[in-house]
Amino acid sequence: MLDALVGLATFETLVNVLWATLGGMVIGALPGLTATMGLALMTSLTYGMGGDQAILVLICLYVGTIYGGSRSAILLNIPGTPANAATAVEGYPMAVSGRASRALGLATIASLAGSLFGALCLYLIAPMLAEVALRFGSFEYFLLGIFGILIAGTMTSVEDPLKGWISGFFGLLVAMVGLEAMHAYERFSFGSLELSGGIALIPAMVGAFGVAELLVSMGRGKARTATTMADRTSVLSCVGDLWRSRVTAGRSSIIGTAIGIIPGVGEDVAAWISYAAGRRYSRRSAEYGTGSTDGLIAAETANSAALPGAIIPALTLAVPGSAPAAVLLAAMFIHNVRPGPMIMIENPGFVANVVWILVFASVAMAVLGLLLTRPLVAVLKIPKEYLTPVIFSLCLIGPYALSQRLFDVYVMMAFGILGFLMRMMRYPMAPLILGIILGGMIDQNLRRGLVLFERDPTAILGRPISLALIALCLLTILAAIPAARRLGGRVLGRRGVAGGVSG
Repeated sequence: MLDALVGLATFETLVNVLWATLGGMVIGALPGLTATMGLALMTSLTYGMGGDQAILVLICLYVGTIYGGSRSAILLNIPGTPANAATAVEGYPMAVSGRASRALGLATIASLAGSLFGALCLYLIAPMLAEVALRFGSFEYFLLGIFGILIAGTMTSVEDPLKGWISGFFGLLVAMVGLEAMHAYERFSFGSLELSGGIALIPAMVGAFGVAELLVSMGRGKARTATTMADRTSVLSCVGDLWRSRVTAGRSSIIGTAIGIIPGVGEDVAAWISYAAGRRYSRRSAEYGTGSTDGLIAAETANSAALPGAIIPALTLAVPGSAPAAVLLAAMFIHNVRPGPMIMIENPGFVANVVWILVFASVAMAVLGLLLTRPLVAVLKIPKEYLTPVIFSLCLIGPYALSQRLFDVYVMMAFGILGFLMRMMRYPMAPLILGIILGGMIDQNLRRGLVLFERDPTAILGRPISLALIALCLLTILAAIPAARRLGGRVLGRRGVAGGVSG
């Protein structure tokens, strides 16, 4: 860790941390620009940079974007990113009541606390998880990928998990297009030379998250700032508020990091679960929904802690914990970094670098957030009529710059239209992208496992880790079926009654 700190302590690093974090804050503050979209665009723009600095820029942008979304959530009641939706529930009432500065300062301090806690967990958990992952074989990685898609579909589409699963497995089908890895056999190309090369990840991501989000935002009305910055709040008072809510902040940090580790779930789910837990256990639960500082701390601490948590499985298992982490994972491969169980053996210094980058980005986020509150509010006043063509131009330039293929632009536009239609029909996007990313791993490990065990699929039942993963997959499916949930509730209820009678 000390060697990593010395290696990163350069003027170039400091400059990149500052501009990338600030850029992420601006992207997050503008409604309609998500962290995934920002990372997808920036990945294509960092193609010519050195690997270490490129990853640093992307992580800092990631941290800044998740935090920046709290600006518009508090002042406009429009979450800048999905991760800040729970923040708007408490932050906007505070702003309306004349406590805008306090809400913004408290969101900054809470985000700093959650992000630093997540970085500490990354430092402690990543080596242990990588050691466990070394025991995984081909079947285990196959089942891990399936479990990731199932849990991502369940958590991102709570009302109808089937839609989440359809989205995820459609992503798997997209990943099957092109030459397969083992024998270079052409699949689903329909005689097209371009399709034989497969569907590139970056154009698909930029289309699904960037172009689709632009199409959705064009149908929204113009946002209006509902408050002024008349109140004055010191940093010490915000720290005092956080200390008074330290139990909520600690619980939210743990929940956020744990949810972040679950493949494909993301910061928005972490924020809502933490917010619900805070409301349930708070002594001031009646204040929730009316401008509760406790609720604001719960939401902002959790979504910031989920960010390092999402990076943990991306580094150690090559399975992203969120949609932005999926883009970051793709960027690692582009810049010749091989995430997975061997990273602690082949490149242990990289994990230490990531921990320090998260610390640097968190500190820069807090400093810039406190110093540039008013300028960031001014950014919200930029008409989207000016921003939309600029962002769309970047969406076009990014994928084309990576490969100089016009076909990738067509792919981006196709996924943009597909993403727009899926949003209209309430299909989640994160499982789709997760399916594209995990498709190669799932396909190759299933076939490799069958080759190793002489095409005997029952061999998967003779491995303890495989059985545990199969059980998790089945429980995930059963938990999403209403009839199974009701049956489980009745069984548990009867056991509780029986236990009370025997007592």
